Amino acid sequence: MSLDVQAAYSNRAAEYVRALGSTAAAHPSDVELITSWAAHVNGPILDAGCGPGHWSAYLTEEGHVVRGIDEVPEFIEHARDAYPGVPFELGNINRLPFESGSVGGILAWYSLIHHEPSTVGATLEEFARVVQGGGALLVGFFIGPLVEPFDHTVVTAYRWAPEALANELEVAGFDVVETHTRTGREPKPRPHGAILARRPPAG
Repeated sequence: MSLDVQAAYSNRAAEYVRALGSTAAAHPSDVELITSWAAHVNGPILDAGCGPGHWSAYLTEEGHVVRGIDEVPEFIEHARDAYPGVPFELGNINRLPFESGSVGGILAWYSLIHHEPSTVGATLEEFARVVQGGGALLVGFFIGPLVEPFDHTVVTAYRWAPEALANELEVAGFDVVETHTRTGREPKPRPHGAILARRPPAG
């Protein structure tokens, strides 16, 4: 996340929390997908770019060991206040402060949408470093026919063709397992996507 993106979210953090800071605001198919994905993760889950912390809290309630990390101080402050039983850390998902192979899975739910396309590969390689062999990754993103910027509510974001993002994942060291798509709700019925990927087993 660039300093400009961090500042944009800091300036609108309270608004973002009110509008999107709970699983009640999520599409039911997203809740189902994340729940199902997490049920097959062996080991702790990292919520990379956790925002206000609602997915971390939800997965903790589902019985998983979860920690969240985000660069926006206002999000981390809210998450710690709202969900005191869940560990949250202020940090950069491009340089994760965790040991190699230390997590069973990473949830990157729309946390890569503001990365310029040329930088996504390095972040995915960092994810691959931290995920254990056989571990899982779930990425949520906006779909487009091409990799292209668009005017996101907060700050410029990028759409990805699923095939292009899948290629980035494979180059970073993941095996793509499934791709899911859906259309968003009104008034912004944008196409949404999710890719489930897995690290090859160790050895």
